[in-house]
Amino acid sequence: MDYSLAEIAARLGERVMGDAEVRISQVATLEHALSNQISFLTNSKYRAQLDNTRAGAVILGEADAQASNLPRIISQNPYACFARASALLNPLPESVPGVHGSAVVDESARIDPTASIAAMAVIGAGVVVGAHSVIGAGCCIGDNVLIGCNVRLYPRVVIYYGCVIGDNLIAHSGVVIGSDGFGIAMDEGRWIKIPQIGRVVIGNDVEIGANTTIDRGALDDTVIEDGVKLDNQIQIAHNVRIGAHTAIAGCVGVAGSTTIGKYCQIGGSAGILGHLKIADHVVISSFTLIGKSIREAGSYAGIFPFSKTDDWKKSAVHLRHLDEMSNRIKVLEKLLLKQESLKGSAE
Repeated sequence: MDYSLAEIAARLGERVMGDAEVRISQVATLEHALSNQISFLTNSKYRAQLDNTRAGAVILGEADAQASNLPRIISQNPYACFARASALLNPLPESVPGVHGSAVVDESARIDPTASIAAMAVIGAGVVVGAHSVIGAGCCIGDNVLIGCNVRLYPRVVIYYGCVIGDNLIAHSGVVIGSDGFGIAMDEGRWIKIPQIGRVVIGNDVEIGANTTIDRGALDDTVIEDGVKLDNQIQIAHNVRIGAHTAIAGCVGVAGSTTIGKYCQIGGSAGILGHLKIADHVVISSFTLIGKSIREAGSYAGIFPFSKTDDWKKSAVHLRHLDEMSNRIKVLEKLLLKQESLKGSAE
């Protein structure tokens, strides 16, 4: 399927400059785009590619509206416009409503007639699956799980009993929602498991990447608010709360009972210790370890720059002696102050 540039702009609520009737069937980069494709420019360092592109049309910001004579869509946010154009040109495959013959569905489950249950899926007792939701092959949905409308679970997603899933969730393969949190107590030399009796409650418009795990609460619920985007291989521990529209990159670990605010951005492989509070609008750089609460919005980093191995070893030796060096500096400062005081008295 293709669209005229005018049709794309109308659907996206943007304006067109140049030939509005050019036909567009796909998106592409400036470097590789063809005459039936649309690309975009958001970074001035790619201006040379804009001059040489073979794209049929481009998406530009207001500041770059005159930077090309190609047919173009002009947007206040060209990258977001490109994302919406790509979604228009690349819709998800249509699903066939109904339950596959090999699926196992408890008789007490309520499956909307427009929903699709794929091969080998298992749907437990009391489950509710909303309109136009797609449960992929091999998914396992525990008892009394509530699943909203337009949810898409890719193959082999597992949702434990009692969890609540809002509308428009996308969960990629290998996601586990509602497994037990890491709750144990030491008693007379052995660990005793603490039953995890909370749920996972997920809001609307959430996306969860492949092999990400979200633990159920120990007592209260683990909560993922509306619009949260989680990358692959993230661990969210029990009783964590993630605020609306926060985005977390791959391999992040969030320990139990931490609250992360709204509109936060957390870089890949960052670690957040338990029982902390992160304010709204906080940006945490990749590989940063957060060991105390962040009360103010802003950007935070704790990354030690890489160096040659021998240089890094020398720096590591110095780091081990920082406390000793700090004490020695304090002693020297006191001596200097004393000397300056004596010199002043003598004068």
